[in-house]
Amino acid sequence: MYFMERAHVFISGKVQGIGFRGFVRRKAKQIGVNGWVKNLEDGRVEAVFEGWKIEQILEECKKGPPFCVVDKVEIIKENVKGEKDFEIRY
Repeated sequence: MYFMERAHVFISGKVQGIGFRGFVRRKAKQIGVNGWVKNLEDGRVEAVFEGWKIEQILEECKKGPPFCVVDKVEIIKENVKGEKDFEIRY
């Protein structure tokens, strides 16, 4: 059984400059998760996922696209805020 959830995520490792944000957006849209993803100045990627199946997108973030190395995925559960669609933020 699924229920609406929201996760604020910080991904560490070799996750910038290799298409990680585009990968996350494609997977989120395939799974049906809303939210956003962006690069941080410290080399991490930050994302918010909201939907019925966020566990699936969290598993995809742990793998990442080819040439990426994910060292750590920090997940903070939050209250649902009603994200619409999924976007890359700059």
